[in-house]
Amino acid sequence: MRPNPISGFRRFVRRQPAITEAVNEITSGGIIFRKNPDGKIEFLLIQDAKGRWTIPKGHVEAGEHPGAAAEREIREETGLQDMEVFSELGKVTFRYRRVQTLVLMTMHIWLVEARGESNKLDPEEWLMSAKWLPANDAIDKIEYEDIAKLMLLGLKKIREGTV
Repeated sequence: MRPNPISGFRRFVRRQPAITEAVNEITSGGIIFRKNPDGKIEFLLIQDAKGRWTIPKGHVEAGEHPGAAAEREIREETGLQDMEVFSELGKVTFRYRRVQTLVLMTMHIWLVEARGESNKLDPEEWLMSAKWLPANDAIDKIEYEDIAKLMLLGLKKIREGTV
């Protein structure tokens, strides 16, 4: 009798508990830009607790408009106060597992211009960093491809003056 080649690998495989529910969650965030003194476009990125570069975002509260949620989350996560929220660039949808729950996430992403003294950042304690990067560097550094695509769309709108 031949040994089962799979049996030796069972000790490496962990079974997760079955998914018992699915929930929809809505978040909102902003692709924040400014023009530096040379007229070059920069984007503001945050580095989360796991070291991933992304945009400020968070859950939309009950009765809150997604644009208002994006502005609130930007203020909370970066300390940036003076801004103008322009158009919604798009939505990113994805799913992930949270123990026994399947989370179906919809993230609204807005184009936001920093105004006033945009160098004064005060990132939340759980963030590793928040900083302005030249547009191309920010697009290369961002962790999530779908957000990078929306950053390119935002960059196009800024350059065409259609924000």
